[in-house]
Amino acid sequence: MVAVIHQSKHLRIALNYNEHKVKNGQAVCLEAGYYPVGPEHLSFHQKLRRLELLAELNQRTKHNCLHVSLNFDPSENLSDERLREIAAVYLEKIGFAGQPYLLYKHEDAGHPHLHLVTTNIKPDGSAIRMNYLGRDQSEPARKDIEQLFGLVVADKQQKRQVFQVQPVNAAKVLYGKTETKQAINNVLVKVLAQYKYASLAELNAVLRQYNIVADRGDEKSRIFKYSGLVYRVLDEQGNKVGVPVKASLFFAKPTLKFLTEKFEANKLAKDEPKAKLRLKNVIDLYLLNGPKTLDGLMAHLKTKGIDMVLRYNEQGILYGVTYVDHYSKCVFNGSVLGKAYSANAIRERCLKTGADEGKKQNGRMAKLARDGQGTRGKTREDRPGIFDAVGGYQGQGLVETLLDTSGTAEVMDWDLKRTKKKKKKVRMSM
Repeated sequence: MVAVIHQSKHLRIALNYNEHKVKNGQAVCLEAGYYPVGPEHLSFHQKLRRLELLAELNQRTKHNCLHVSLNFDPSENLSDERLREIAAVYLEKIGFAGQPYLLYKHEDAGHPHLHLVTTNIKPDGSAIRMNYLGRDQSEPARKDIEQLFGLVVADKQQKRQVFQVQPVNAAKVLYGKTETKQAINNVLVKVLAQYKYASLAELNAVLRQYNIVADRGDEKSRIFKYSGLVYRVLDEQGNKVGVPVKASLFFAKPTLKFLTEKFEANKLAKDEPKAKLRLKNVIDLYLLNGPKTLDGLMAHLKTKGIDMVLRYNEQGILYGVTYVDHYSKCVFNGSVLGKAYSANAIRERCLKTGADEGKKQNGRMAKLARDGQGTRGKTREDRPGIFDAVGGYQGQGLVETLLDTSGTAEVMDWDLKRTKKKKKKVRMSM
């Protein structure tokens, strides 16, 4: 079993996502825990209002919605009653015993899975702490439940595969607006909430991996003039196809105004040295020995869960690069990582041969030995980064770190290091 946790402040969005699946015959509501009647007797607003009444008791808590998916191995054929038991035990073990919840069984994926929607606000107005909920409560609960119910034990590969968003198949959504909207919405629900992007270009770097693009239109268009936004499906060649759908028509309202607020919040959220460190070191290690190509680098990064999105102008000249890390869910422009990771720098680094790199490094090492000059002239932002357990984030990459002597004493000539004998002072007697 694999548990995937989402925390937010949008109870309505979480509930609507599941109810929409029910409406389309892709899910069924199995349980309305701690509700006065069963789910078959509750309307959408009654289900929502029960949770909202509790959430309104605490206005200070930033996240008051817990949306969890419990995913099982495809070989497991669990009855609805067994699924209800598993969900109840899971909620109890993570500290949500007695909280009202809605349980949905989804049948729209290649493996059986449940969705749980609840709130962390108790009837007395206090909030259940959700800091490190996945690590401290959910993971031990998962292991206990696997043993208790004899479930297939989840391995690392299963955890990575669970809920990977599938690219939209353009050929299947050209029938009309409804099909297009649903296909786009399935991607947006995952991407908008999970990834850390700080601009429309960074968001589109992610969306394009799933054949979707957020489009402001031409600068002279009416939609651009009035800060509008539409979402469109892309074909395999990256061309826009099908019917454009206005952002305001989606339930989550992912408009330009909404995204602008997300951009600001994400700038702080992804400003984490370790996230940049992973990208830099993967690139540095690959480019350590040449010759390399951009295509080769892109293929290598993809094996590490990283997409490198190149941007070309109308003349076909490369002018930008964006890195999408699907593990950390962070999106970075190359220039943000440092000059060594910008589009032009990466292209130049790929063109260098291993022999050229070796000559330069040997020459630099010899120069360092002679005059002790390191890399003090560079700023941290200009240098690729690694994390030093002693000194913290040093802002250097693997290659430069091996060559950097700025943290050591300068090399002194042997003649200067010899200690001179002190001359005895001669006192004159009167």
